[in-house]
Amino acid sequence: MAKTLVAYFSASGVTRQVALNLSKVLGADNYEIKPAVPYTNADLNWTDKNSRSSIEMDDKNSRPEMVEDDFSVEEYDTIFLGFPIWWYIAPTIINTFLEKHDFSNKKIILFATSGGSGFGGTVENLRRSVDSSAQIVEGKLLNHNPSLEDLKSWVETL
Repeated sequence: MAKTLVAYFSASGVTRQVALNLSKVLGADNYEIKPAVPYTNADLNWTDKNSRSSIEMDDKNSRPEMVEDDFSVEEYDTIFLGFPIWWYIAPTIINTFLEKHDFSNKKIILFATSGGSGFGGTVENLRRSVDSSAQIVEGKLLNHNPSLEDLKSWVETL
């Protein structure tokens, strides 16, 4: 039987709310991708070239550490993966998550929140972090905390 997961990283809480609502709509489990060192407001200041997020996003090999746990994606067939868009791609902690787990033969449907940019090069960037048998699908920007009905309508189109 197919099992679905909603995994997400949220720096400010916006993506978290969307992910939890999406979990309700899907009847799916959810998993929060947590950085080992939480981001502060100063870390997230994209206008500061020396902020943590700016430094991480400038280095394509950056892999921020995650909180260690015994979570596994093994039992899931479909993973909805959510995150805020940073510099037109997913934050590098998403690469950490993808490289930490085996996504062979899994379908990964992306969703994101953004202050104004689109997915940009997200799919191409993330593809390098998974086995070639994993399918990554550019999903949808889910800004402005969409209603459960809006989320259900989107999911029905997949």
